[in-house]
Amino acid sequence: MLPAFSARCALGSLARTHTHSALYVPISASCLKLRVTPTLFSLSNRTMSSTTTHPSLSVVSSANAPAAVGPYSQAIRAGNLLFLSGCLGIDPTIGKLVEGGVEAQTEQALKNLKTVLEAGNADLGRVAKTTVFLASMDDFASVNAIYARVFGEHKPARSCVQVAKLPLNALFEIECIANLA
Repeated sequence: MLPAFSARCALGSLARTHTHSALYVPISASCLKLRVTPTLFSLSNRTMSSTTTHPSLSVVSSANAPAAVGPYSQAIRAGNLLFLSGCLGIDPTIGKLVEGGVEAQTEQALKNLKTVLEAGNADLGRVAKTTVFLASMDDFASVNAIYARVFGEHKPARSCVQVAKLPLNALFEIECIANLA
């Protein structure tokens, strides 16, 4: 059983028991909870830096897409895979969510996704998996129609989930994994 945490997930947190550690790692608008044994993970007096990247990983970013709204990269290339963080319907010229409801935010988020994919030398045809986050599952049909039009004949694997809240009170967010091979 893991101990309760009071630290906000967006900041990341670490708690230790004598047998296990729980590491909360921020990923886009969601968090991943990992269990690691003390023999696999240890903390010393070293500090972690957000600018340190493993040599096999490279940061991918585009000035033509909105900057990340938290301490994460727009995308990371790991070998032949490109992992895109969640894209919101933010207009990159003003840094705010577009007006016009879920349809307008979906259109803009998919434009932002395409822009970051292009920065990583990929396109929608190389997307293997997407995850869509909706503020309301009532928007599924309208979002699905836009998604189908943008992706065309290419149909990557996809999950779609309703969440309690998205960053900036957005109505739509999408992340993806693309194959660069």
